[in-house]
Amino acid sequence: MEPVLDADFYALEELLDARGRELILRVRDFMEKSVAPVINQYWTREEFPFDLVPAMATLNIAGLACEGYGCPGGDPLLDGMIALELARVDSSIATFMGVHGGLAMGSIYLCGSEEQKWRWLPAMARMEKIGAFALTEPDVGSGAAGGLTTTARRDGDIWVLNGQKKWIGNATFADHVIVWARDVDGNQVKGFVVQKGTEGFSPLKMKNKIALRVVQNALITLDNVRVPESDRLQLAESFRDTAKVLRLTRAGVAWMATGCARGAYEYALAYARERQQFGKPIASFQLVQDLLVKMLSNVTASACMCMRLSQLQAEGIAKDHHSAMAKAFCTVRMRETVGYARELLGGNGILLDEQVGRFVADAEAIYSYEGTREINTLIVGRAITGIGAFV
Repeated sequence: MEPVLDADFYALEELLDARGRELILRVRDFMEKSVAPVINQYWTREEFPFDLVPAMATLNIAGLACEGYGCPGGDPLLDGMIALELARVDSSIATFMGVHGGLAMGSIYLCGSEEQKWRWLPAMARMEKIGAFALTEPDVGSGAAGGLTTTARRDGDIWVLNGQKKWIGNATFADHVIVWARDVDGNQVKGFVVQKGTEGFSPLKMKNKIALRVVQNALITLDNVRVPESDRLQLAESFRDTAKVLRLTRAGVAWMATGCARGAYEYALAYARERQQFGKPIASFQLVQDLLVKMLSNVTASACMCMRLSQLQAEGIAKDHHSAMAKAFCTVRMRETVGYARELLGGNGILLDEQVGRFVADAEAIYSYEGTREINTLIVGRAITGIGAFV
């Protein structure tokens, strides 16, 4: 019997049209040939592979969720499967694209005026300009909906921003940083596009992370940063508008988690087929096959949930709780799967050269960002009971 090596066990890629399947193959080829051979070196050094960005730009995948304005467009299923494909090789690259093409471009697409969309999105789609998304603060993570301490004060046609942001991916080098701040007059959250090099805007690289070490996270200090009214996102009037962006990208994180789990499974499967013990490959042992089936089942269940979520998005009926459930479920299954993969590799599982250890470490960040499991659980719990249990 021929072995089943394809982790797309339920053939979900067949749901894509010919253009989508061709794009998946192009992304897969790029990730396997250009990223996989070098990513451990960048991960070890906590550096970002800027030299790969021009080739990434030719894939034309930045802003897949955006229609028009020079963006590639595409249905949510294709957007999600691309996120899976990136994370299948490296979660940091998937996160970089999720921040740039999802959070940053999504903020402009959903909350910007027509003029702002045309001003910023085309160059971002070409990856000539890179975006970042600054919401989380040193003392405000899960409580961002009602507790932002970064302030915005209007002074004529200028807004003055003060405060700090933390864990902001891409922010050490991004050209456009979407900063969310509380208007001191109306006490509502508004979005601002802060340009690289603006006086008073100071991004400090965060070091010594144990996860997503390739992602350049920053602690941002905003000291009387002056932003023109023309750079305020014109359709962002409250946190409800911020939540529109998070609803979109939280679904992408569920896909990323599925990709991270899939990558760990595929490395574990290859290892099990090659590793010899007691005179035969360990893949022939019942307990090893049990682990492999558990991993593949997690990956498949997560992918199927994400697929249905993408369909709901395409139909325009996806709600916050749909994305929240997928993010919570898929990250839990991811964490379990990468743990099984490390277990299967034994002591070799902690060696970076065997790849699985990087997936184990990176999974810890995916598990927490874009809403912790607990917060996403409470979003779903409120939807099914009608009772909010956040405080």
